[in-house]
Amino acid sequence: MDYLPIFVGVTAAAVVIQAGILVALFVAVKKSTSRMEALATEVKTKVMPTVDTAQSMLVEWRPKFDTIASNVSETTTVVRAQVERLDATVTDIVDRTRLQVIRADELLNRTMDRIEETSDVVHRTVVSPIRQLSGLVQGLTAGLDFLLGGKRRRGHDVSVPQDEMFI
Repeated sequence: MDYLPIFVGVTAAAVVIQAGILVALFVAVKKSTSRMEALATEVKTKVMPTVDTAQSMLVEWRPKFDTIASNVSETTTVVRAQVERLDATVTDIVDRTRLQVIRADELLNRTMDRIEETSDVVHRTVVSPIRQLSGLVQGLTAGLDFLLGGKRRRGHDVSVPQDEMFI
């Protein structure tokens, strides 16, 4: 059985999972960015009349933005590390499986070679001598038959075959 398509499928699934995680991360970051932009626009339009209010709002929101950015950065780092671990694991599994397939192929080849060798040995040691013995027995039987009863057989062979009797 060929395991290569299975391993290609497992690798493809891992790549699809990685791509899905990256797409989900991209969507989350994009949503967060759009929310931040909307919030920033709202802050600018409502707080512009007074500089003091705008400055206090910026001072108030800055740690939250930093926390969000820090959380996104940490999440990206964690996701990247997990994807790298998954890739290393899949690579290790593929390598080990490839090694086992090679070992199984070698075992099968050795077994088939031994079966062929055994078949040759049986043919040389059993079948061939039996054929020779059978040929010898047939020869002796034909010779004895000829010597002991050859006259009866010749007379019997001269007769008309059964098929020609009905013509």
